[in-house]
Amino acid sequence: MTKIIAAFFCSLLVVISVSAQSGRRITATPTPTPAVREDPDNYSESKPQPKRPVQVWPSLRGASTSKSANASSPASDTIAAAPPAGSESEDFGKVETNLVTIPVSVFDRQGLYIPNLMQQDFKIFEDGKEQRIEYFGTSDKPFTVVLLIDTSPSTSYKIEEIRRAATAFVDQLKSEDKVMVIEFAANVHVLTEPTGDRVAIYKAINRADFGPGTSLYDAVSFALSKRLNNVSGRKAIVLFTDGVDTQSTKANYDSTLALAEEADSLIFPIYYNTFQSTMSAQIGIFGPPLPGTTAREYATGKKYLEELASYTGGRVFRPESTPGGLTAAFEGIADELRRQYNIGYIPTEDGKPGQRKTIKVRVNRPNLVLRARDSYIVGAK
Repeated sequence: MTKIIAAFFCSLLVVISVSAQSGRRITATPTPTPAVREDPDNYSESKPQPKRPVQVWPSLRGASTSKSANASSPASDTIAAAPPAGSESEDFGKVETNLVTIPVSVFDRQGLYIPNLMQQDFKIFEDGKEQRIEYFGTSDKPFTVVLLIDTSPSTSYKIEEIRRAATAFVDQLKSEDKVMVIEFAANVHVLTEPTGDRVAIYKAINRADFGPGTSLYDAVSFALSKRLNNVSGRKAIVLFTDGVDTQSTKANYDSTLALAEEADSLIFPIYYNTFQSTMSAQIGIFGPPLPGTTAREYATGKKYLEELASYTGGRVFRPESTPGGLTAAFEGIADELRRQYNIGYIPTEDGKPGQRKTIKVRVNRPNLVLRARDSYIVGAK
């Protein structure tokens, strides 16, 4: 026993001697804590969109020389900057201006809204890294909606239905919500600026009437960069169109998608496939179909509307597949705007101007459908 104790002290003296000579403190090496992997059967996540190519088809109509919205858009640095103190919007309170807010819609597999979720039910990730949630709330605050109505010849046969459905949509809103009505054919016309005056809104809707040509890309660009960019609080565009553009000169497919990614507005296209009716009318009256109304152009238009919705966190409504038709589609949009959750966070890592940041939202319940934008583009500092 004496020998064992002596050996222990000898070893201790050697360790102390080595430590003193090296000038380093001997410390125990911490054992790494294994990462906890969550079971994907216990949660649901928003689905990322495929990376958008620079250009879908070289033959797309619209100005091919339009500058990217990344370089010229007046949008804020992030998806939504906190409003200044004393502003009308109280969604965020007093927080830093680089707060990123994400509207999130949560449904079950049958499309029914999931209510009563709490902040602790959510997680949010940016570029794969979990972020601390700084703000959480439900969407019961007022919002501004742009009714962007395609009044080109291809939709003219539905103009009365459009007016009725748009009026029904306005009827679903609260008195504090504001509506702006814009029509577009060859040109873009503002029929009323954002207002809560229902009489003025109804009159503007009834003034919408069809004209020649379709400047869809110009209209989307105008609504985002010339009107909604100066509006604070929650905002959305309800876009009624078949997606076909024939006359835009100031914007194109890609520039408007880039602008939509950088903006903080939800876009809900109401898609009408007018291909068959347009072909029949043209063959019967004008002879062969005119350029810009081919099946390929219609396919491009449908894809464009799907991407506008996906990259902004909205969704596409198709009246012919919606029970109740166009009016029910409008009502569905109003209902969804009412029932969204808002999640806000301050990014742990600053991005460079023009950089795309990916976003993923998670809810700790399985078998749910989450709809939220999956990225944003960092604006100029």
